[in-house]
Amino acid sequence: MLYFINFGMPDYKSGIEHAELKRLRLFEQHHYPCKIITRDWSRILHKTAANAGVDDQHLLSMFDYFQGTDKVPKRRVTVDDIDLGMTNLSRVKDETNQRYLISRPDNRLLARVNYDRQDEEQVTTVELFDGYGNLYRVDNYDSRGFRSLLQWYSPDNKIDNEEWLTPEGQVVIRSFHKLDARGKLTITGWWLQDRKQYVHQFATMDQLFAYFLNVINETGKNTFILDRSLLADDALIHLECPAYTVMHLHNSQAGNAQEPLHSILNNNYEYALVNINKYSAYICATARQTKDVIARFHPTCDMYTIPVGIIPEKQLNASRVPEEQRTFGKIIAVARIAREKNLGDLIKAVKIAHDQVPAVTLDLYGYPDSANNYEEKRKLTKLIQDLDLKDVVTFKGYTNDVEAVENDAQIFGLTSTMEGFNLSIMEAISHGVVGVTYDVNYGPNDIVQDGQNGYVVGYGDYRAVAKRIIELLQDPALMQKMSDGAYDSAVRYSPDNVWQGWEKLIKTAQERLKEGR
Repeated sequence: MLYFINFGMPDYKSGIEHAELKRLRLFEQHHYPCKIITRDWSRILHKTAANAGVDDQHLLSMFDYFQGTDKVPKRRVTVDDIDLGMTNLSRVKDETNQRYLISRPDNRLLARVNYDRQDEEQVTTVELFDGYGNLYRVDNYDSRGFRSLLQWYSPDNKIDNEEWLTPEGQVVIRSFHKLDARGKLTITGWWLQDRKQYVHQFATMDQLFAYFLNVINETGKNTFILDRSLLADDALIHLECPAYTVMHLHNSQAGNAQEPLHSILNNNYEYALVNINKYSAYICATARQTKDVIARFHPTCDMYTIPVGIIPEKQLNASRVPEEQRTFGKIIAVARIAREKNLGDLIKAVKIAHDQVPAVTLDLYGYPDSANNYEEKRKLTKLIQDLDLKDVVTFKGYTNDVEAVENDAQIFGLTSTMEGFNLSIMEAISHGVVGVTYDVNYGPNDIVQDGQNGYVVGYGDYRAVAKRIIELLQDPALMQKMSDGAYDSAVRYSPDNVWQGWEKLIKTAQERLKEGR
């Protein structure tokens, strides 16, 4: 079995989740057994996974595994199904807050039953109160309709410990909480009763997850692709039974992507890179990154270059949208509103272009990074105001309908400080959107071929970005030529071309595991 390791499958997905989903579909097309492993508990995991096209056959959650809930049919649970152990209770519906307030016969609050209005009032949590009005427990219901997690509260209204249950109500996992020296509530330990009824204790989630990976690899011969390094970078190099372990670099290995051979390491990959030869293999998304990793670390493990993105055949064969049918001057960026995306430079470039071509607009698609109270979005909002671009630059938020956006836009702008590949610009060129990007490692300076499907300008030179935008918009024939080149260049990321890299990895893994390595 081949496993892809991640923390979960959220509604708002990063490039890593999108890459995993495309990869999963590619493996399904070739009938190769694979699953996405998720570490973190989420009451809506199976809902968000299903919405992304991942069925239970291709999903393995650590909590599901120990709770015995990996394959549970959904059932409807409403407030009428909640047994609070008392009679003669009164109930008031608080529709604004999507909950029912349940009171004792003497009108003291007994429980708040919260529900999902969008899911036929399916119960999400039940908050339980003692006779003095203190919250003492919250019962969390899996979206499939069973009580999954109990959170016990201390008298000072903080989580004391948590318990995860089987559908029959048996506690199989516990976590214990305590305030640290800074007054922050932290998990101090984990307790597990496994499927054989043996009890284990772990100091950290990492140790629990490492045990889980060893359990599913009990007979060996599996392949693990680690998509988020910090989830299991130590666990994979200490598996007890043979496995083919692969670290997948989704970003620059260097803290300064423009100085890959000399700058400090990206802290997300530092441990894995120091221990590079304890893995079976590494995957980079571009040949440029593979070359730099080899030059700096001299690995003896297997090295692969496999694009993280895949353009479906349907899109490669779709009708092309000519430039005259697109919104003139429409520039887009699809990215998290985060510091490393450096969208301020793109906004400055758009200001220059807009002054020359008044029809220019910029739509920013992506969810904002919450770091420092959404500092980056606040900075960009102020920049937009300072440059008098409030009617030109628009935050569009996260969208699941990127195709419609890309079929209408003319230019994709990218001014990041670092990238690992950038699925968004790859998908954009497959829709004929012309890329204008900084010469940034890694991905954009490979996906965009200067003078063929867009332009690659000097790193940090937003004025050069503006110049190229203006040239394209003032020359319709040039714009159409570049758009045609974008469509043509997308074939590099066809399913067949990408599968060649994965097929090589699979064959090598099988050979190594036969040899017991």
